[in-house]
Amino acid sequence: MTSPSDREPPLLAVEDLETHYPITKGLLRREVGRVRAVDSMSFEINRGEAFGLVGESGSGKTTVAHSVLRLEEPTSGEIRFDGEPIGDLSKSDLRAFRRRTQLIVQNPNEAFNPRMSAGEALAEPLALHGMRGENRRRAIVADLLERVGLSATDMERYPHEFSGGEKQRLSIARALVLNPDLIVADEPTSALDGRVRADILALLESVRREFGIAILFISHDLDVVRRFCDRIAVMYLGEIVEQGPIDRILDAPAHPYTKLLLGSVPSLDPRNREFVEPLTNSVPDPSDPPEGCRFHTRCPEIIPPKNVEVPRDRWRALAAFRFALEASELPDGIEVGESSVDEIRELFGLAEISEEHVKRGVSEAIEALVRGDRREACEVLAETVPSVCEREKPDEIERDGCRVACHRYDPAVVGEPVAPR
Repeated sequence: MTSPSDREPPLLAVEDLETHYPITKGLLRREVGRVRAVDSMSFEINRGEAFGLVGESGSGKTTVAHSVLRLEEPTSGEIRFDGEPIGDLSKSDLRAFRRRTQLIVQNPNEAFNPRMSAGEALAEPLALHGMRGENRRRAIVADLLERVGLSATDMERYPHEFSGGEKQRLSIARALVLNPDLIVADEPTSALDGRVRADILALLESVRREFGIAILFISHDLDVVRRFCDRIAVMYLGEIVEQGPIDRILDAPAHPYTKLLLGSVPSLDPRNREFVEPLTNSVPDPSDPPEGCRFHTRCPEIIPPKNVEVPRDRWRALAAFRFALEASELPDGIEVGESSVDEIRELFGLAEISEEHVKRGVSEAIEALVRGDRREACEVLAETVPSVCEREKPDEIERDGCRVACHRYDPAVVGEPVAPR
């Protein structure tokens, strides 16, 4: 049996990665805040592995891609490639690193100079990295074009003469031309139709197995990731909330956000998917993310305070009321300062609350809302129905070969049951 010390080290190791962007104001460009695009992320990719990174638009996936390739300089953390920290690379070592890591972008139209033929575009990296001999470069390009399902005669064509799928095949060929160890594929199929998408995925899979290349596959499409990847990390608002083997994560998701993503994927058989509705639809601003668990303002499984003993559906209605007010996300028909107390209770499902201090707090909040004071209503609700999810950032918990950052799985959260997988 192989011991942990005998295992081959990962090709890429990311530890506590942070990439923040300053927000400046005024003529002196004084920093007034930061967009925390990536915040304390850690993951590994093994040689020859397809690792999926998924999340909604704006979650920070592309920033991770650019940070890993040193197209963006991280704010802190460490990225090691083949055991070497890439932040410490000399100019010559950085050049070698760029040869071993390649990027496939979402829109292939952005990847090619319209004034260069396909052959020139694919041969350019070879020339930049010191390969002499035009005939040798052309031979390599011709072979690659054949391997990706195009023709050697396509070398003379220009980008506008190729279809979208053909251009993405060219992108894959250019990523392969330097014989890399890692390809970062940033939404490589999202701009393609279904048939072409399947063809490109099959090509990437063939390339990965033939050349033993690791792929960091970035996507918002869980079905695509399921078909292509070995392991997956789910990202929300700059942080990884769950990661592990693809089947374990997608067949039995632990984190409420992963469940939300899965529930939003269309299915021909609705019985196979459980639709999970978030408390609110508003994604918080990355420059001012919520304290504690960043998903708590939308989480349908937010943990109630220990002193609140109400049915689960009633607790969820209370939480939805509170965070909808904070996000200014009120249902149609509700006008602050104009709606009645009974109308608000009915729309939010708050008509039957028996616990006295909760009932009193909700009444005070609704009365403040009717007076037009939404801020006071939010403050009253925050005091009445607080949650550990907003007070403390969850630790990553190891469960069945997966890792999940959620208080529901943490035995250290006193008084809260550990959720089953």
